[in-house]
Amino acid sequence: MKILFMEWRSLGQADITEEFRRRGWEVNAYPFPRETENTRLNKELCEKLVKVIAEADYDFVFSFNYFPVISIACNACRVKYVSWTFDSPFIQLYSNTVNFPYNYVFVFDKGTCEDLWEKGVETVYHLPMAAPVGRYDAYTVSEEEKKFYQAQVSFIGSTYHEKKNRFYERLDGISGYTKGYLEGCIQMQKLVYGEFLLERMLNQGIMEDMRKHCPLEINQDGFERLEWVYAHYFLARQVTALERGEVLEMLSEKYRTDLYTYDETPELPKVRNRRTAEVMREAPLIYRCSRINLNITLKSILTGIPLRSFEIMGNKGFLLSNYQREYDDYFENGTDYVYYTDYGDLEKKVEYYLTHDKERQEIAENGYRKVKEAHTYKNRVDMILDIIS
Repeated sequence: MKILFMEWRSLGQADITEEFRRRGWEVNAYPFPRETENTRLNKELCEKLVKVIAEADYDFVFSFNYFPVISIACNACRVKYVSWTFDSPFIQLYSNTVNFPYNYVFVFDKGTCEDLWEKGVETVYHLPMAAPVGRYDAYTVSEEEKKFYQAQVSFIGSTYHEKKNRFYERLDGISGYTKGYLEGCIQMQKLVYGEFLLERMLNQGIMEDMRKHCPLEINQDGFERLEWVYAHYFLARQVTALERGEVLEMLSEKYRTDLYTYDETPELPKVRNRRTAEVMREAPLIYRCSRINLNITLKSILTGIPLRSFEIMGNKGFLLSNYQREYDDYFENGTDYVYYTDYGDLEKKVEYYLTHDKERQEIAENGYRKVKEAHTYKNRVDMILDIIS
């Protein structure tokens, strides 16, 4: 096979490329300008892509995340476009181009797939994330590294307090009633796992006030709902920022808690902020050396298992996560990983598993075996091939 790979700074890029090449496929890279150009309706970029695609006989074009401009170019060239979306929310999935006949749009979050299926989209397929267990198995951890990275509890990820994520602040000026209503919605969603409530709670009056003070319009090529945009980009990130901050603050009062994130966190004085973790080598060391690895899912992920969870288990790390529906499809709670249902439950389980080493290690080993057997990039490429063939 011959593949045109649309490269940008995406997670998993090196690992899936290695899997393609392990099968003897030819992979040609194209530097896709995701961060510098419009990737929806962009005539100039589309013409460039058409020229590149038409120059060779490609079996398919691949990208992490779905981009309408690539879909338009592939449709013009009658070449399959295979995308695998791992970001959430990702508004470009709601482009009218998503139904183009040459698309194979794989999405890690089944809840998002269900939303698109309900709207008649027939080109979307559910594909969970994966872990490159073979690469992880080749790593060794020195005694010096164990000492440096050891922690009772660790979390790698955004706090959603970063400036780029503070969408909720853009609603400054809304009425006191709307502010109170939204705060109530946020607090309610923060307490609920396994169900996304925010979008359905935005009634007409609340929407009118939000649009008045922070106007939004449907994209020219889109069919997204404005309620969906406000709920997923503005409110869900605020819920996540509050939850991650509160969880880390609570645990740091009793346990050595390490955080790997982008910005400084003066609001969490007892959390040891070690800034960002390099993903290829450093993150696996952290997962292995931490006694408990937290997953606190971004609230806009409706049902899916975040990439972080697969990577933790793929490194023989012990995973303690909030509840997500899709765990039930692939893993057993208390056997392969452990989930919590509220802050009190989380605190009890952290205390329990920090004092029951053998049980914690057995669960980590079970999770590792299951990921190695069924959730690698080889498994996922096999699934992609089954569908596009």
